[in-house]
Amino acid sequence: MGRLHGKTAFITGAAQGLGEATARMFAREGAAVALSDVQIDKARAAAAAAAEGGRAFAYEHDVRDPARWPQVLAEAAEAMGGLNILVNNAGVGGNGSVEEETFENWKRVMEIDLDSVFLGCKHAMPLMRASGAPGAIVNISSIAGLIASHNYAAYNAAKAGVWLLSKSVALHGARMTPQIRCNSVHPTFIDTPILDPLKARFGEDEARRKLSKQVPLGRLGRPEDVAYMVLFLASDEANFVTGAEFKVDGGISAM
Repeated sequence: MGRLHGKTAFITGAAQGLGEATARMFAREGAAVALSDVQIDKARAAAAAAAEGGRAFAYEHDVRDPARWPQVLAEAAEAMGGLNILVNNAGVGGNGSVEEETFENWKRVMEIDLDSVFLGCKHAMPLMRASGAPGAIVNISSIAGLIASHNYAAYNAAKAGVWLLSKSVALHGARMTPQIRCNSVHPTFIDTPILDPLKARFGEDEARRKLSKQVPLGRLGRPEDVAYMVLFLASDEANFVTGAEFKVDGGISAM
C-alpha cells in the first residue's frame, strides 16, 4: 500500500511543473487525484500520465474565478468519493521593483498567487470535513516569501501572504473535528516553466548558470525535490505537523 492509499487530492496548476510532478507522485502512492489548470489539454495529458499509477481526473479551472472554486471542488469530490488533501500550487512569477511594477500586474500576481490560496482553503475545508477523516492542505509559497529581493515586489508580497495565511488556516483547522492540517512549502529556483522568461532573456545555459550560482548546492531544483516534501506533508506521516513552513531551497536561506 502506498503512502496516500485511499486518499483523495485536489491539485491546482497541475498541468505542468511542480503540480504535475506532485500529481504523478500522489497517484503512484495510492491517492485519487484531481488535476486543475487553465490549460485543460495539458491537464488531461498530465492526468492520463498520472492515471498509469492510479485514478486521476482533469478539470478546467481558472483559480482567479471565485464562482468556479466551489463548483470544481464539488465535481472533483464527487468523482473521487470525497476530498482529503488540497495542494494550492497554481502560481505565476513577477519581476519588477515597487516603482517598476504596474498596478495591473500587481493585481494579477495577487489574484493567482495569493487570492487563489484563500479561495481554495475556504471552499475545500467544508468538503474535507464532510469526508470524515483528518485533512491536509499544502500551500506552495516560495523562498521569495521569506527572503526579499529588490525586483520581486509583487511576488515577494504574494508569497509572504501565502506563508502567513497558511498559519492562520492551520490554527483554524486545528479547532475542527476532524482536524485539518495546513503547511507551506518554500522552494527556490526549480526547473519548471516559471523560469522560461529568464531562459528567453539570457539563453537556457546562461540562465541556469546564473541561478545555480546562487544556490549553495550548486544546481536548480527538480520538480520531484518539491513533490517529495508535499507528499510527506499530505501523508499521515505528518499528522503532528501543522502551521509550519518548509524550505526546499538548496541552502539559500542558510546564508
